[in-house]
Amino acid sequence: NNKRKDTLSSLFRLRRKTMSNIYDLANELSRTLRDLPEYKAVVESRKAVDADSEAKNLLKDYLAFQQELQAMAQSGQMPTQEVQDKMKSFGDKIQGNPALTEFFNKQQQLSIYLADIERIIFDPVQELLK
Repeated sequence: NNKRKDTLSSLFRLRRKTMSNIYDLANELSRTLRDLPEYKAVVESRKAVDADSEAKNLLKDYLAFQQELQAMAQSGQMPTQEVQDKMKSFGDKIQGNPALTEFFNKQQQLSIYLADIERIIFDPVQELLK
């Protein structure tokens, strides 16, 4: 009985250590991402957007519009012609603003890394669903 308690105690300690290691790895990944040149490029391009009041306001409005679109999608609503026109208008305005164009280009470059990392992290979960 004591041996069983010792074994269980060891397993719980190992599980705590493993969980701690997983969180340590996640925090290390976060720090490593921040050191990527692509991440730093997004940070710098965001500073350029924030320094340009027109770009900053357009980004704020665009992000609010994106949230509206997400809410519509989640509720199963299809975009109306008015919403589609607004999407096109935002696209045109963003393309016409060099700071925002650069910001979204840099963000796209970073997203390649993030998609790869997401695939790697969720691979074990996908294996469970096969």
